[in-house]
Amino acid sequence: MLPARGSHTRSHTRRVHIWSVSTSWNTVGDGEFFCPGCGGDRNYRRRTGRRRLTLFGVPTLSRGETGPVVECAACHGHFGTDALDHPTTARFSAMLRDAVHTVALAVLAAGGTGSEAVLRHAVHAVRAAGYEDCTADSLTSLIAALEADTGRYLAGAEAPCGAALAIELHEALEPLTPHLAPTGRESILFTGARIALGDGAYTEDERDVLVTVGNALRLCTDETARLLEAAQAPL
Repeated sequence: MLPARGSHTRSHTRRVHIWSVSTSWNTVGDGEFFCPGCGGDRNYRRRTGRRRLTLFGVPTLSRGETGPVVECAACHGHFGTDALDHPTTARFSAMLRDAVHTVALAVLAAGGTGSEAVLRHAVHAVRAAGYEDCTADSLTSLIAALEADTGRYLAGAEAPCGAALAIELHEALEPLTPHLAPTGRESILFTGARIALGDGAYTEDERDVLVTVGNALRLCTDETARLLEAAQAPL
């Protein structure tokens, strides 16, 4: 039977892949990370691979190594190892909590712990950051212990906030800073400023500590000055 006029016969051909490049993966480590693909904390496998040229599905010639990569256990996406530099949600929360706690201690050490209003502001800030069992007594006791530890939190004559104190602030804030939006960095400095202002205007030592906080948060001098001025406005 002839095909109808205007119709076309169709032929289906099967494309055969004679050769291709395949990768065999080897797991060299694992852990938990913040997956860029999933947008949350996930388990991962750190993997290296070896590429081979395959002929009719049979591995033949080596095409070199690839990776390492980070493979998400949930979405199976492959990411560069720099994905491990981003803290997990739990780690980020802990870093933020510790940063606020360190800033509060630094401001209290610079201005003293004799003001109930200052202590109240400090306790509120530290609790809001995650230390829910923080009390005024726990803060004052910690500062007393730190001051007794070779004066690490006492101001020095050449460095008003003390060299050791500056190190403590930088160690707590610098690892966190790259993962904070500008508003987040400003919020930490603003929190410290409100604690210092609990009993009135900034003292010279309090201002020096807050400038150190601003530097650790990579805020420029003008931005730090603006925030310290803005913190003095009534809420």
